[in-house]
Amino acid sequence: MEKFELKSEYLPTGDQPQAIEALLESVKNGNREQTLVGVTGSGKTFTMANIIAKLNRPTLVLAHNKTLAAQLCSEFKEFFPKNAVEYFVSYYDYYQPESYIPSTDTYIEKDSSINDEIDKLRHSATCALSERRDVIIVASVSCIYSLGSPIDYRSMVISLRQGMQKSRDDLLKQLVSLQYERNDISFSRNKFRVRGDVVDIFPAYSSENAYRIEFFGDEIDKISLINAMTGKVKERTRHVAIFPASHYIVGREKLDVAISDIEAELLEREKYF
Repeated sequence: MEKFELKSEYLPTGDQPQAIEALLESVKNGNREQTLVGVTGSGKTFTMANIIAKLNRPTLVLAHNKTLAAQLCSEFKEFFPKNAVEYFVSYYDYYQPESYIPSTDTYIEKDSSINDEIDKLRHSATCALSERRDVIIVASVSCIYSLGSPIDYRSMVISLRQGMQKSRDDLLKQLVSLQYERNDISFSRNKFRVRGDVVDIFPAYSSENAYRIEFFGDEIDKISLINAMTGKVKERTRHVAIFPASHYIVGREKLDVAISDIEAELLEREKYF
């Protein structure tokens, strides 16, 4: 099991050692709520980093806005350079809900702008949680909103191994079912491209790296990590897990049930009207 490895030139001083031991003991005793009090600059983040390292549990850090969350994420990355420190906040730069103004008979349709970089970081966070335990998620309160089922998300991961028996066409169908889009010209996040027996996949959680899957007949011959811009091979690997391109993905069984229920309700409302 991966362990948190705290990197710092300093050791806890002043009231920090007592605070660390008291909070650790409280958590181990099963207390669900503790409060660490301290003025700005007193080292509360460093104190919490020591507690995270000693407890060695996946950790969620909540901040009340994106700016503070980004600051905390940066600090925890410095303390834990070998562990997964992820940033999870709302990906909306702008959101205008649907509305109607009766006095002027004005209808305003819903409008929004999604930040692609933040969406990538959200995917990176959920992928890290699915693959390892040494994870710190620094989030704003928007993380409490539903992302769909974690079970569906994990169960629909495509696991590819060198030497595995799988046809190229089967892989393409699976990628489409995970909401990846084929684009052989513009290769970007959430896309894949096909060139003969070679399939390049740009994962939802990556910004510059993609995976190249090379087939020999119906067998995976090579798996490579490549630079998505240049196509240059960075390293060979024997296994890769491709996570869904959307957090709201559902399995085929649930989708069929939902479609059936919608059709039944449609017939019912049609008779009513």
